[in-house]
Amino acid sequence: MKITDLLHKESILLGASVADKAEAYDKLVDLMDASGNLSDKEEYKKGIYAREEQGPTAIGSGISIPHSKNAAVKAPGLASMTVPAGVDCDALDGDVSNLFFMIAAPAEGSDVHLQVLSRLSMLLMDEEFRKKLLAAKDKEEYLSIIDAKEKEKFPEEEEATAQVPVANEEKKEGYRILAVTACPTGIAHTFMAAEALEMAGEKMGYPLKAETNGSGGVKNRLTKEEIEACDGIIVAADKKVEMARFEGKPVIQVKVADGIHKPEELIQKIIDKDAPIYHHDGEGAKEEEGGEESLGRSIYKNLMNGVSHMLPFVIGGGILIAIAFMLDDYSIDPSNFGMNTPIAAFFKTVGGTAFNFMLPILAGYIAMSIADRPGLAVGFVGGALASSGMTFANPAGGVSPGFLGALFAGFAAGYLVLGLKKIADKVLPDSLEGLKPMLIYPVAGILLIGVIMCLVNPLIAMVNTGLNNFLSSLNGSSRIVLGAILGGMMAIDMGGPFNKAAYVFGTASIASANYHIMAAVMMGGMVPPIGIALASLVFKNKFTKKDRDAAPVNFIMGLSFITEGAIPFAAADPIRVIPSCMIGSAVAGALSMLFGCELMAPHGGMWVIAVISHRIGYLAALVVGSLITALLLGILKKPVEE
Repeated sequence: MKITDLLHKESILLGASVADKAEAYDKLVDLMDASGNLSDKEEYKKGIYAREEQGPTAIGSGISIPHSKNAAVKAPGLASMTVPAGVDCDALDGDVSNLFFMIAAPAEGSDVHLQVLSRLSMLLMDEEFRKKLLAAKDKEEYLSIIDAKEKEKFPEEEEATAQVPVANEEKKEGYRILAVTACPTGIAHTFMAAEALEMAGEKMGYPLKAETNGSGGVKNRLTKEEIEACDGIIVAADKKVEMARFEGKPVIQVKVADGIHKPEELIQKIIDKDAPIYHHDGEGAKEEEGGEESLGRSIYKNLMNGVSHMLPFVIGGGILIAIAFMLDDYSIDPSNFGMNTPIAAFFKTVGGTAFNFMLPILAGYIAMSIADRPGLAVGFVGGALASSGMTFANPAGGVSPGFLGALFAGFAAGYLVLGLKKIADKVLPDSLEGLKPMLIYPVAGILLIGVIMCLVNPLIAMVNTGLNNFLSSLNGSSRIVLGAILGGMMAIDMGGPFNKAAYVFGTASIASANYHIMAAVMMGGMVPPIGIALASLVFKNKFTKKDRDAAPVNFIMGLSFITEGAIPFAAADPIRVIPSCMIGSAVAGALSMLFGCELMAPHGGMWVIAVISHRIGYLAALVVGSLITALLLGILKKPVEE
């Protein structure tokens, strides 16, 4: 086993300054832990000192090689440190040690620590080699010095490697790289990213398995054995996924769009060992872009985690409520419309029960995204209090702050629990660790979120009421402009932040009985795939045969309100395709408002046409918007050569 197979940049410290042997070994243990090889740092440290009690591991000539075969070691590893000034480690020759290599070996399995110890001892006998290591300016140079020495000392290994074909050089059993993909709705982006990553892995010769966190749940779940054996994990997600299982592994976290558009680049980072080690306390494995995750990106991910969990309740409940109105008889009792007949009452009650979970679920999962599982209960209660409109003056409930109140409750609950965690860590002893999630966080968190929501509910309710009144008052040109804006937003990024912002606005408006907004939003989302499919049939010379063969599926995706069907075409020619789709969607959204179309179901596309008001106008808006998109594509796109 080569030294460079076990020693990585995160477990190297050059030019350290330590006061004594204990401090030197503590730093080495920290380096070993940073490499992700340990499951219990303190237990491993005990093993190191237990070995020292048997006799010093400082072998002289400035070299110290502390080691432990230990149950706290998950995988064999090395940590290394240089101390130019040297430190007394009870070396056999009485000299100080300035070159340290610490070895970690699992308790079960082969005597890897003896193999590494033997190999290191042989290499470090060369004084010139030791001088080069001590003079290394950075970690890359340090590793290259070791690699060159190993090749010089063990040439037979290089010869054996050279006899293996290059294509097989990196292969081993199982999956080299794993991935997890997830988008807020879990319909298209999730599976497109998974397919792109798996295809890129196959092309690059690195077997890759992708787990999808889609609307139907987790598919192709990564096993514990696969995680332990892999070289690294790519998490391409716009919502929270289960991360604790990746403790100690190299992990890259990026947007789901990067999984679609940059699969080779992400895989190469894993191959180059350029991925940070993930630690579930939040350190390591930061967002790719810019190192630290930006505030806006963090807010977006937390919000989308709440939205993705909320959608099944909103969609299921909303469609059942819409069916109830369709089946009811308005003339029986207009004030009780939706509950006048037994069958309508059944659908309305079941749908309403599901729909009423909207605000607690939204707030609960936003809070859970921020503060992990302890945030769920606090956020859920905050969302329920937002739904009821509870205040100190009216504990039974008053005017609900609605969707805005639930948003506030989710973020407030999440950061409240984070604050409680920090306070509890400082104040409470480790012996009470088990009480924190079961007693401290839920009791203190629910009490405090109750106080907070009682204070802010009246203020947010005023804002929410004002917004709803404003939307209800819109008519004529102002309503048409709003429809155009929302329709255009649905086509800007086709499942990205603008699209999701418009969609969340539409679903929130359903809860406030502004049904015309959801109609315009869904209209804007249906136009791009249908317009592209139509253009591929009419303007055949503007599309490759592959695109023409794939495009007809977009008719089905568009009619089903799956905007993401347009993504491959937009990605291939964004300058022409995106403006064409935006203009068509904006016109369609404006026409939906002009015709007074209303939609109580937050999803379903034309499959819920029965619950759309002014259906002829709605169909006309869809046809006009799709034709405009197709015509613009025919004008703007250049002819292609096969």
